[in-house]
Amino acid sequence: MQLRDALDDYKRHEGHDTRFPGERRSTTGLFSGLGGRLVHVERDGSLRDFGYPLTGRNGLDRSRLGLRVGDDVHWFEADETVSQRYHEATALVVTERETPVGAVTQYDLTVGDAHLTHVELDAPLADERTVEVVTYVGFAPNAQDTRIGQLRHEDAVEVYHTTEHDFVGSTTGVSDLHGQVPARFAELLDDTAVELPRPVSEDRYEEDRLSGDLVAFLPVESGRTTLVTLLTDENTTTREAALGRLDDLATAYDDAAALRRSAEAEASEVPDDTPHAGAVAADVRVLRFLSAETGLRIAGPDFDPYYAYSGGYGYTWFRDDAEISLFVDEAADSIGLDLDAWTERSARAYLATQQSDGTWPHRVWPRDGTLAPGWANGRLEAGDGVDYQADQTGSVVTFLASVVDELDGDLREEVVAALDAALDGLDDTLADDGRPIACQNAWENMDGRFSHTAATFLEAYAAVADADLDAATTAHATEQADRIYEALDDLWVAEREIYALRECEGVDEAEGFEAGELDPRYDSATLALAAAHRQYARVGDVDGDRLDRLVTHVENTVEGLWHDPNGSEVRGLVRYEGDEWRQRGQGHEKIWTVSTAWGAHAAANTTALLRAHDDDRAGAFATLTDDVLSLVLPDGPLCMETGYLPEQVFDDGTSDSATPLGWPHALRLATVALADELGLDVGTEAPTPAE
Repeated sequence: MQLRDALDDYKRHEGHDTRFPGERRSTTGLFSGLGGRLVHVERDGSLRDFGYPLTGRNGLDRSRLGLRVGDDVHWFEADETVSQRYHEATALVVTERETPVGAVTQYDLTVGDAHLTHVELDAPLADERTVEVVTYVGFAPNAQDTRIGQLRHEDAVEVYHTTEHDFVGSTTGVSDLHGQVPARFAELLDDTAVELPRPVSEDRYEEDRLSGDLVAFLPVESGRTTLVTLLTDENTTTREAALGRLDDLATAYDDAAALRRSAEAEASEVPDDTPHAGAVAADVRVLRFLSAETGLRIAGPDFDPYYAYSGGYGYTWFRDDAEISLFVDEAADSIGLDLDAWTERSARAYLATQQSDGTWPHRVWPRDGTLAPGWANGRLEAGDGVDYQADQTGSVVTFLASVVDELDGDLREEVVAALDAALDGLDDTLADDGRPIACQNAWENMDGRFSHTAATFLEAYAAVADADLDAATTAHATEQADRIYEALDDLWVAEREIYALRECEGVDEAEGFEAGELDPRYDSATLALAAAHRQYARVGDVDGDRLDRLVTHVENTVEGLWHDPNGSEVRGLVRYEGDEWRQRGQGHEKIWTVSTAWGAHAAANTTALLRAHDDDRAGAFATLTDDVLSLVLPDGPLCMETGYLPEQVFDDGTSDSATPLGWPHALRLATVALADELGLDVGTEAPTPAE
C-alpha cells in the first residue's frame, strides 16, 4: 500500500463508524497463496498483494477488473456478487457475479510467485458485440510507486524498479494496452477521492513507460481468458526465464479445470473423520497462507503499513508464532495431520533467530529472520531491559522442549544446545522472588510483572523438565518451575478470586495504580495459566488449593470478560477489562477472537486437570469448553462466512483489524484437537455460559 492509496482511502472513510481511514482491509474477500506470495481477492474481483513480509516482493497495490462490451466498460464492483468461496478444501477462490452480459465466474489461484485470474462467461452474447476483460493493475515493485519503468514484450508487460520485476500476461494475449500516471499532487490535496484508471489518456510521453499502473484489454476466446501476473527478482530470475514462465503459465492454465487440478494437488489433506473437519481445514489453510518458506509466519495480513493505528502486523512475533507451532504439532499428533515438516522447519527457524544471550527478539521479518522494526528490543539495547517481552522467549522454549524428543540427528543436538542457552536467558529474567522481572506484556501496551509472563515461564520450565534431556538440565528446570508455581500466590487477588493482570512496577497514573500494587483487572492473557499448570502437572504436584484457585480464576475471568451486546448476534470475550484500543465510537471494549479462543482452550485444559484429579467439576468445564469454542467455530458468531477469524469484532458484528489472524486459528485448532482427545462432544451451537 502506497501513501497515495492510504490518502485515497482516508478520503473515502473519514468519520466512518467502524472503519479506520487509510487502511487496506482484508475483512471481506478471500486470500490465495501457499508458496509465499499472498494475494487478496476482494468480492468485487480486485486483487492486491500482501506477501511482501513473506517474500520481499511487493507486487500489486491496486487493481480493478471488469468487462468491455463493445465500446462500454463495466467494472465488476458495480455488479452483484452472488457468491465467493473456496473450491473444496483448496486455496482456489471462486467468485460468481451477475453482469450486464449475464453470469460471470472468476477463478483466482496463486501458484508460487504467480497469480492466475481466470474469467469465464456462462453464455455468449446474442448480438455481435465483442467482449473483453479489462484489467487495471498498479504495481509497486520494491515497494515504490515512483521511479518505475515498463518494458513491452509482445503480449507481456514488465514493470520494474530495481531488483523486483513484475510481469503481466494473458492466455489470450492483449488487444489494447496503455499506462496510467498515479494521482497528482492537486488530486491528493483535494477533498474528493480520484477514480482510477483515468478514462482518457493525456498522451503524456512518460505515461506509458514511467508508471507502475497500466490498463490492459484481454480478448475473450471460447468464453474465457486468464490474466497472469508474476513477481520476480532479477538476482534470481532472468528476464528470459520470467517470460518463459509467463508463457508456460498461460499455456497450462487456460481453463478452470486446470486451476482446480493444481489447487487440489496443493491442498492439505484432512482426514474425513476429523472432528470439525471444515474448521481444521480452514485453520491449516490460513496458517499456510501466513507462512514464509522459512517456516516463520506473519501475525496476519498487514492492514496498517503506515502505523496509522497500530505497529503493523506483517512481522513474526515469537510469542504467537511459537504457540502456533506448538498447537500445530499437538493437533497433528492428535488428529492425524501430516505436518511433521512444519515442526522441523519451525525448530530450524527458531535456532537461526536465537540471540547470543539465549533469548529471542521482539519481532523479525519472516522471509529471512532478520530483525524487524519494533519497540521491545531491550535485550539488544543499553538500558534496564523493561522494554523486553520475556513471554516470547518462554513460548519458544516451550515449543522446542515439547518437540525435542521428536527430532533426530544434528537437529536434535542443535535444539538441545539452544535450550541450554535459552534456560540461561530465562534464568536471567527470573527475579529472586520466583517471578519474571518487570517487562512488557503480551498485548504490548503495559509494563509490569504479569501473570501471563509467569504462566509462560512456568510452562517453559515444566516442558524442559519433562523432556528427555540430561539430568542436570531437567533437575534445574524442575526447581525453577517449582519456584514459579509457589510464587504465583503473590499474584492472587482474593476479593475477585483471580490472578492479577500484573504487579505494577511503577506508578501508573493513567490506570490509578501505585508501584507494587496488584492490578486486579480481568485479562484474557492470564487464561494461559490453565495450560501452564497442565504442563506443570507432568513434573510437579498441582495441589487442591491451587486447583481451586485455578478453577475460580478461569470461571471468573471468562465471566468477567464476557460481552454480549444488546441487539447483536456477536458475543465473546474482550481482551482485558478497560481495553480502549480501536473502539472507534463504540464506547466499550471490543470482542477479540484470540481472547475467546483462549477461553475455550483454558476451559479444555482445566477439564483435563480436573479429570486427572477425579474432580466432579470437570463436567462443568467440559460444558464451558463447548460454549466458548462454539463461538469461533464455523456458524459461530465470531467466525466469518469466509471461515476466517478476524482479530477483533465490533458490537454490530463488523470484523476489524488483521483478518485472518493466525493466533486464534491455531488456538481453535488446538482446542478442537484437545476436546477430541478428551472425548468432549463440542458442537456448533453458541449459547452463553449462563445457558
